[in-house]
Amino acid sequence: AEYMGQLKQFVITTSIFWRIICLVMNAPAPFDCFLLTEGEKKISFERETKVANAAVFTLNKEDHTLGNMITSQLLKDPRVLFAGYKNPHPLEFKVVIRVQTTPQTTPQEVFKSALTDLISEVSSMEEQMKDSLKERRPYD
Repeated sequence: AEYMGQLKQFVITTSIFWRIICLVMNAPAPFDCFLLTEGEKKISFERETKVANAAVFTLNKEDHTLGNMITSQLLKDPRVLFAGYKNPHPLEFKVVIRVQTTPQTTPQEVFKSALTDLISEVSSMEEQMKDSLKERRPYD
């Protein structure tokens, strides 16, 4: 319990320090790009009103890396008619992904499917990397 209290104090002190530095330098704090603030959601969903079977997903505290991976995965799905992403501004840590699907499915279904497939692919790559590293260690 004492350790957690010290850790919390350290995080608060570090946070205050970076906020002061960033005010002086007029730049975002380094942790602002990945830590969600209280009450902030990681992902939000909004139906597209002008296009049928379309939606916009906003991923907070993410960048081009995840936006490109998800969009590429969505485009592999034959049920997806359009998928694209953008980062609204370089100092805004969010990615906006727009998806349009065929009438037989919904954007939520293909988005969830793309995330599931992506997690599976990344897990497979992780296992392959671990196996490869085990083979290369001379002293294990």
